Amino acid sequence: MTLRVDVANIPSMSLESDPNRRIIDDPLAMRALAHPLRLKLCALVGREGSITAAEAARQLGVSQALASHHLRQLAKYGFVEPAEAVDNRERPWRVTATSYSVDHGGPSAAAEETWESIDLMERFLVDRVAAQLTDWQQRRGDQDPRWRDNTGVSQNLVYLTVEEAAELRQRWEKLITPLVQRRRLGDAASRPSDAVPVDVTLVVVPVPATPSGG
Repeated sequence: MTLRVDVANIPSMSLESDPNRRIIDDPLAMRALAHPLRLKLCALVGREGSITAAEAARQLGVSQALASHHLRQLAKYGFVEPAEAVDNRERPWRVTATSYSVDHGGPSAAAEETWESIDLMERFLVDRVAAQLTDWQQRRGDQDPRWRDNTGVSQNLVYLTVEEAAELRQRWEKLITPLVQRRRLGDAASRPSDAVPVDVTLVVVPVPATPSGG
């Protein structure tokens, strides 16, 4: 099983051939990433292309010391690295990969630690999506009607086998990956002037059956 994580829109379903994706098989690295502020920092660095700890702290509303500490932790496990500086006073950071695939490594104690980190990350992602939806609901009355008509929540209950669920994810990967690769994180020049960041999150969750099996 793999959990594919895009640094700006988590999770992103990236194809195995994506050269900008890193496979994480170290539980310590996974745990280092599964922290709300570090996920926010990693996403922000990816979106900006490169950014200093001071600017990241201002955007996220935290102290520069706290942002610096967590960026150094991300760098320790290879998620960010120093970027080219405009002058000697700045120390910007950039991401080392634009998406991640987490390999839990099969049944083992280390795998259990990885699953715990995945659980933490998934809970953070659900909370983030809920907050983004609330923010959009407050803003969408003032937006282009075409955005209002093509955003929001789509929910379906379907009856699937494990194989069909795997097929659904594979089809989703093939649909979303070309859109992700067309305009890389941090590459503002590749975007049309009217393109905006859009969070597209796929949640696949088996639910308990009713007493009658419905």
